[in-house]
This record gives sequence, C-alpha cells and structure tokens, in this order.
Amino acid sequence: MTFEEAKNKLEQHGQAHVLRFWDTLDGAAQAALLAQIETLDFDSIARMQKMLLGETEPTPCAEPLAPEVIEGLPATKRAEAREAGEELLRAGKVAVLLVAGGQGSRLGYEGPKGAYPIGPVSGRSLFYFHARKIVGMSSRYGKPIPFYIMTSATNDAATKAHFEAHDYFGLNREDVMFFQQGEWPALDEQGNIILDAQGHIFMSPDGHGGTLSALDKSGRLADMEKRGITSVFYFQVDNPLVDIADPVFIGLHATHGADVSLKVCAKRTPDEGMGVPAIRNGSNAIVEYTELTKEQAHRQTADGELYFKFGSVAIHVFSVAFLRQRVSGNLPLHVAHKRIPMCDADGNAVPPDRKNGYKFEKYIFDVLPHAQKVVNLAFDRADEFSPVKNQNTEPNDTPATCQRDLQAKWRRWLAQHGVQVRDDIPLEIDPAYLFTPGDLKDGLRIGYTS
Repeated sequence: MTFEEAKNKLEQHGQAHVLRFWDTLDGAAQAALLAQIETLDFDSIARMQKMLLGETEPTPCAEPLAPEVIEGLPATKRAEAREAGEELLRAGKVAVLLVAGGQGSRLGYEGPKGAYPIGPVSGRSLFYFHARKIVGMSSRYGKPIPFYIMTSATNDAATKAHFEAHDYFGLNREDVMFFQQGEWPALDEQGNIILDAQGHIFMSPDGHGGTLSALDKSGRLADMEKRGITSVFYFQVDNPLVDIADPVFIGLHATHGADVSLKVCAKRTPDEGMGVPAIRNGSNAIVEYTELTKEQAHRQTADGELYFKFGSVAIHVFSVAFLRQRVSGNLPLHVAHKRIPMCDADGNAVPPDRKNGYKFEKYIFDVLPHAQKVVNLAFDRADEFSPVKNQNTEPNDTPATCQRDLQAKWRRWLAQHGVQVRDDIPLEIDPAYLFTPGDLKDGLRIGYTS
C-alpha cells in the first residue's frame, strides 16, 4: 500500500487523522504504519461505529430464556458414542484446534500463556500436556491428528520457538500448523481509530470468534478439507485437564449429526464467570454471565437447583462443513469500555486515567443460533476442567489449584487399581502414555515407597 492509497482510503472512511504525524516518522515507521492500515477492515469498523451509537456496555438479557437440554450419558449410550468416535479417529477424520493467543502476564509470566510451566514435578508447560495427549491419541488410533494452533501477533514467534526448543514434544512437525488471530483497532468516543504512538495504531485481538476468519484466511480450513477432516475438537490453552479429542464426545457429536457440540459443567456458584447454554428466542445460544440479571443467575428450580445450572468452558466439537458455512457470515460484535493508551494532538503518549475507548471482539459461540443441531454434554469438572487464569493469591483457577487437581485426577486413577499415593508425594504422568484410568488396567508397573 502506498501513502496515497492509504490517504485516500482513510479519508473515504473519515479516519484521515491516522496519518497526521506522517512527516515526523522515519522510513521504517512509515512502512510499518502503512502495513497496519492495509490490514484494517473498514466494513467492520463501520459496524463498530454504529454500535457506539447504542449501548456501550453489556446489558442484562431481557429476552425470555430457558436452559438448554443437557446430555447425561448412561453406560450403554456412552459405549456407543465411544465406538463411533474411535471409528472417526482410526479413519483420520478428527483434528484438534487450540486457541492460544494469550500472554502469561496475568500470571506474572513473560511469554505465551501456553509456555507457562504447570507440571507438578517436571515444570513442563501447558503446551507440553496438550501436545503429549495428541501424541498418545495418534499412536493409539494409528492415524495422525492434525494440530492447529491459533496464536496472536504478540506471541506467534515465541510460541513457534517454544515448540522448536522442545522438538514439537514428539509430534510430527508436518501435522502441527500455526495461524494468527486477527486484530482490530480500538475506537474513541467519537468513533475514531486510536493511535497509541505517532506511527502506530492501537490494536487488540478480535476475540475467539475471530477463529473462523483466521482459519479461512490462513488456508488452515482448506487444509482440513484437503485432509478429509470432518470433526474439529476445539479448546483453550489454559486447561491441562482437558480430554483432548475425547472419543465419547466426538462420537456423540457425530451420531447426533450435530453442527456444534459443547461440554458443560455445573457452576460452582450462581455468579461464576461462565456463559450458560440457553434457548433464546427459540434458538440455541450461550448467554454470557455479564448479560444475565441477578434474578436470572440465582433462579432456582423447584428442587432447589440452579435454573441455569451449567456453564460452558470453551470445549467444543465443530463439523468442518459448518465451519465452512459460517466463514462468510458476520458474527455479532461485543464491545468493552476500556482504558487505552493513546497519543494526544501533539503526539505525546498519554497514560489513560479513565476509560477512554472501546475494544471490540467476536465470540465463537455466537455461531450457535445458526446451527441446525447442537449437543450439550455434561462432564465432571474434577476430571476435565481446572484452568490456569489467576495468580496464586486468588482462591480458584490458579497454578496451585490446577496442579492440585491434576495430581488428584492421577491419584484417583491409581487408586482404582489399588495403588495409593499420599497427597504429600508429588505426582506426574506423561499424557502420551496414560490418558484414561483404563490404560492402567493391564501391566501396571509403578514403583512407590511410602
């Protein structure tokens, strides 16, 4: 993009101020700014500006809501679902998609969140636990499971370097594919693109809903289709307990002919920060906890349980055909009023002392109203969900609670086979070798001294 092309495009959309410091920039800074301008999606920016004319904060959900139907599988149905899922895994029809665009700064860690050390004994990273599960599953079913990893502009290089430094954790490099999440500019109260430096537009990730467009633009969706993938297991990087490519979940999705399937668990409290699976205006939906009124969040059934008992933890299965169908559709925008660094009219950086701008995101679960069939499967969070979100000064979802829950899961497995491991003995199992308690049934060989 040339300066004149950028100038014309910005003027056409009322954003000419982006170039107001052009003459103060050196050649490298000018080139970098032009590269940023070239990536701007002005159609989406126009949608953002229109949104600012209305509500600027999440508002309580006024529509009538009803809880979604939640599947609880009896043993016979679970066995049938497992058989169907294992058939797809043996046929090479399943891929894994990891959303890993975040940094570990909230945990006091400099680097990609996926590189955060979480192994209770080894200190190995979140990425290690995810990758080793895929190594084990690929070996068990005799087919590669392609691993697609969505990074961000901030952590893409560091994430790739982490995989290189650990020789891809035993995965075939040809089956590990990185792609970057998109970014959007923030807008001020007047709908103007915010500069945080004289030659730089403030950008932030476009949300996990940006997965769809990023898959398409990167060619990764086409790669799935070329490989004959029909089901994509989707999850987020901060949860090392996740049962990746769980054959029961995949099989249930397939046998129901679902477009999207979700794993859900009982909320700890009515106000826990989880979206709830619901029927809204006759359609499937996830309603964010910020959108529920206090009355809705705390409503109880006749037997004293929460009316909206279950929450979504971003563990999904998507059909590839449905992903392709939704790539061309616009997802709703979600806006947040934030403190955003910006430069003043003289080009000086001004630390914000108040909320001064708006960030916009898309949410992946907003595809649900377009799905013909959605399946919600309940699971036990003690076995599958203990994310690393907060520092150890917080009561929940910390490195300490995650390590505790990982070890408790492994101790339960061992106890089923008569091996008792004291709570004060550190424990860690390589997920490539054992990922269900049944794997311990034959030939258990563990040395243990009390």
